[in-house]
Amino acid sequence: MALSLPGERSLAAATPANPVLALFAFVAARLARRRQRKALESLLDLDATRLRDLGVTRSDIFEAIRAEQGRSAAMVLNAARAKAARG
Repeated sequence: MALSLPGERSLAAATPANPVLALFAFVAARLARRRQRKALESLLDLDATRLRDLGVTRSDIFEAIRAEQGRSAAMVLNAARAKAARG
């Protein structure tokens, strides 16, 4: 039997007990990802000058769209903006 620290929760405690709440959480997460993807795609409509003013390039936006779960699109774009500000 493993000991757990007071701040840790078991996996059973982390999952919602109500399947309806789990469904709502799933739908909310999907809608949030869709809104983020649409916002990133709308950035692609901007011309290169405006993107340069924002400190990003089209390739940065494509990379943000393809961002993995551990790395959010905001992290990708913030890193690109920081790199553009240094360079």
